Amino acid sequence: MTIDADGFPAPPALVEHARRFHAEGGTPATPRVAATVLLLRPAGDDFEVYLIRRVAAMAFGGMYAFPGGGVDPSDSQAHLDWAGPPPAGWGERLALTPQAAQAVVCAAAREVFEEAGVLLAGPDAQTVVGDVSGDDWEADRVELEQHRGGFADLLARRGLTLRSDLLLPWSRWITPDFEPRRFDTYFFVALLPEGQRTRDVSGEADHTLWIRPADALARVAAGELSMLPPTLVTLGQVADAGGLAGVVRASADRDAANPVTPRLEFTDDSAARFVLG
Repeated sequence: MTIDADGFPAPPALVEHARRFHAEGGTPATPRVAATVLLLRPAGDDFEVYLIRRVAAMAFGGMYAFPGGGVDPSDSQAHLDWAGPPPAGWGERLALTPQAAQAVVCAAAREVFEEAGVLLAGPDAQTVVGDVSGDDWEADRVELEQHRGGFADLLARRGLTLRSDLLLPWSRWITPDFEPRRFDTYFFVALLPEGQRTRDVSGEADHTLWIRPADALARVAAGELSMLPPTLVTLGQVADAGGLAGVVRASADRDAANPVTPRLEFTDDSAARFVLG
């Protein structure tokens, strides 16, 4: 499935909501800063990406997406062992202050642990923890998910270093102005660490799957999966990168600072198409 210059159809419910928002002169909500992670793993000569389907009661419910969520205030204030580019270096890449960049990177690592059970951390700057699916790790994940503990505290207690170098910046998207809940989301790519495995643990998802990006796009085109523009476009980008090595190479030149904002162009009285701006 490709996104052409004319855009692509928008779900009817979104079209109706957008029409009502603009007709009533609605005021756009302030986007919340967020981070999301494309977890990738080898699959023969190709690779797979990890997708979760948001529960119907949530924002963007019923849509398949990547693990991720909002930045927590504590993410910018945490004191933790850090490997990879320093917050100032991340700030240059993401066009953020060092403090804000640390918050985004910490949120990406925290969310992928909360929602997929994958921990991008290790005993030192060169290693990564192995299997983190045991009961003791699950107790730590639940504490974090339920906001009864902080990510930095978990890493410090475990004697672990955050491996920020395992996160590869990819893009930035801002939710359209008519949505009641809006996000300013930084997208990262990460390879599934050896010895770890994803787990269907998040209470915010009702289904998960590993799938080749091209297969996911084909299933969207067939009406079998539902996705919003950021997920669709990003899957197409990684599918075109030419394998895992190609994705890693491509990440070095990606613009992860300037946001993409999908907008609706109405085609007639009942339909509209998303175009990217």
